[in-house]
Amino acid sequence: MRCTIADAFVDTNVLLYSVARHAEELRKRDIAKELLSRKRSLAISCQVLQEFYVQATRKGGLEIPHEDAAAILETFRNFEIVPITPAIVFASVGLRRRHAISYWDAAILVAARQAGASLVLSEDLAHGRDYEGVVVENPFHGL
Repeated sequence: MRCTIADAFVDTNVLLYSVARHAEELRKRDIAKELLSRKRSLAISCQVLQEFYVQATRKGGLEIPHEDAAAILETFRNFEIVPITPAIVFASVGLRRRHAISYWDAAILVAARQAGASLVLSEDLAHGRDYEGVVVENPFHGL
């Protein structure tokens, strides 16, 4: 069962790059910000929101203060947000096994399918690979 039809599903790394501050990540930041500002239907999952907050605020990560990270999280409410359900968990376990990928990557792909997205924007999975109807595009490929 799908909750909506999204044009694309956005993985955590795209959201993190959209707020990057290090000089070596500025090109990725510009690409991420442009992708997120396009007028199209984008989806994320609760997993992506959780990962964003943890990585944005952790020591050795972006080290964004809690208040700032919480405010940034609020801006992501305009995306379709897929809840993590038992059905997503069990489907992710199966996809992980069939494709020999991490459970967390499988959960991204299953949540994308749940949102009706056939495209996942991520640098964490194989660029151009089709995972049972969900294709991965690395927007930073070639940088």
